[in-house]
Amino acid sequence: MSGFATLLYKELLRFWKVAFQTIVAPIVTALLYLLIFAHVLEGRVEVYPGVNYSAFLVPGLAMMSLLQNAFANSSSSLIQSKVTGNIVFLLLTPLTPWATFLAYVSAAVVRGVCVSVGVILGTLWLVQVPFERPLWALLFALAGGATLGALGIVAGLWAEKFDQMAAFQNFIIVPLTFLSGVFYSIHSLPPFWQAVSHWNPFFYLIDGFRYGFFGVSDVAPGRSLTIVVLCLAGLSLFTLHLFRTGYKLRH
Repeated sequence: MSGFATLLYKELLRFWKVAFQTIVAPIVTALLYLLIFAHVLEGRVEVYPGVNYSAFLVPGLAMMSLLQNAFANSSSSLIQSKVTGNIVFLLLTPLTPWATFLAYVSAAVVRGVCVSVGVILGTLWLVQVPFERPLWALLFALAGGATLGALGIVAGLWAEKFDQMAAFQNFIIVPLTFLSGVFYSIHSLPPFWQAVSHWNPFFYLIDGFRYGFFGVSDVAPGRSLTIVVLCLAGLSLFTLHLFRTGYKLRH
């Protein structure tokens, strides 16, 4: 496991060296969302009984930041290594696909959780949010970070240029996170769009994570966790297959 530990250390150091960009900037962005949306919609949007809109926003913004940054960590690392050519140093090592996969995903989870915790801590002076079921919140945070970390690996392997990676993030990741119930409860949507929302896997991550704070959710948390775990398992197997076959890594 020494190879795994070395690659993990390299990936952690990679984003920590520029923490102002990778950690602080996403936290500030999430706080700006909170200030703007809470100011405009506080008292105008009805969510859960006894939960004001500002408090409702906090878990959604925290999870959205976690997902986007977990994806960005693994995807940007791979595409940069491919474009600059230093991916060869990874290919020359005797690392197994499992060790490589776990190192990239673990680093993505750490970065995502750091940003998420920073968002929650940064909102303490703005709004008080309960934390009724912390274990559920932790499970969804880890599962969400791992899922988007694995998806970031897939995107990083597929993309050959930075603009392809930007397109993947801007046209897939960002819309799915914004339309997953971060800023609203799906019960406020018409029946058709409620049904459409249930096909968005990010919705179950947001809803389950929010359940850890309020003990209330749009979908039973057990069902959400089951769907998330199945998505993570399928995506992990697919990613391992790409590593084993050297997809777009060996020429």
